[in-house]
Amino acid sequence: MMSSRRGTQEGATLIEVLVAIVVLSIGLLGLAGLQATSVQSNYGAFYRSQATILAADITDRMRANRKAAQAGDYNLNALTDTYTATTSRKDKDLNEWIAQVAKLPGGKARIERNNATGIVTITINWDDSRGSIKKADGTSDTADGTANFVYRTEI
Repeated sequence: MMSSRRGTQEGATLIEVLVAIVVLSIGLLGLAGLQATSVQSNYGAFYRSQATILAADITDRMRANRKAAQAGDYNLNALTDTYTATTSRKDKDLNEWIAQVAKLPGGKARIERNNATGIVTITINWDDSRGSIKKADGTSDTADGTANFVYRTEI
């Protein structure tokens, strides 16, 4: 005798499989977006850490050559990405340091010493359009995509 099961269903229907695929693909798209944002954030963090290291480097060089630093010889009054003089210790320091700053995308730097306070301000500027996270409306916090790292210290 054969028994017939009319009310039961075996296996999955094509619609259930398609719905599962859609849900899975939406999840994978979200994961891909999260990965892209993570990579973008890592670029920004890398550039900021490089700027921090570079600021500490020139600060140490200035402290090693304190007399020239206190005289304001290390001043770079405009953002620059080149320095070619190599006649003195200060020139060698600035030449090597600016060459490292220029390795940042669009990297430029400025050094200013306030003679009244003795405070040295080191500004490092770079193109952060690759590392800046966009807001919901698609714009970045800085309209031109540049980032500044400003370091103040006393020599």
